[in-house]
This record gives sequence, structure tokens and C-alpha cells, in this order.
Amino acid sequence: MSMIIHSEPDAPDFLEPTPRRRYGAAYKLEILAEYDGLDRDGKGDLLRREVLYTSLLSEWRKQRDRGAIEALAGRPGRPPHDPVERENSRLRHQVQRLEGDLVRARSVIAVQGKVSALLEELVTDSAATKDVETK
Repeated sequence: MSMIIHSEPDAPDFLEPTPRRRYGAAYKLEILAEYDGLDRDGKGDLLRREVLYTSLLSEWRKQRDRGAIEALAGRPGRPPHDPVERENSRLRHQVQRLEGDLVRARSVIAVQGKVSALLEELVTDSAATKDVETK
């Protein structure tokens, strides 16, 4: 990582890191093609103009020979999803959620049925007890 030294009189005396440069696949191929077509002096001029090192070009040449630059030429990030697959995934998640809701609803209905039966039994017992007491 390269450093920048502040030379201003009121600037603090510390080194500030510079951001790391990134090179696209097209740029790498363009520079390699231009570099390979130049003589010794032209190569030096190109390296100074683009602020590059020969070791970096050697690495790019290895990448090119392995086919890595072409692989990097695509858009960074995840590959785009098929819209049908995305919709299928969304629907699968929705079905899972709804099945969970259905299991909970069935449990609630079963509990409500038991509570209703218990209350009916209590009302029947209470009415029977009142009938016995009034006689």
C-alpha cells in the first residue's frame, strides 16, 4: 500500500494510506497489448505514464494465459437470477409460511373445541346440580 506524506506546514505529521487501485479486464488486456508492441524505452514510458510495475504486468500476463482475465470481464457480483426461478423460490417460501400458519390455526381450533366441550360439561353439570337442589 502506498503512502502520502503531508508536506503542508499546518498538516499533521503522519502517513495517510491511499486507496488501492483496481484494474478492469479490458484495461489489463489493452495495456498488455500496448506493452508487448513497444521497444524498451516505450515500455518504460508506458509504465511511468500509467504508474504500473513490471511485476504487475507479469501477473496480468499469467492471468491472461490462464484465461482469468476473460473470466473477470463479466459484471462483478452475483450472476443474475432466472425470473422463473426467483418466482418459484418466492412461492416456496410463501407456501412454507402458510403451512406453518395452518398448523397453528389447527392447534387453536383443537384447543377451542376442547375448551368448548369443557364449558358445555360445566354448564350441564351446573344445571344438573341446580335441578337437584331445587327438587
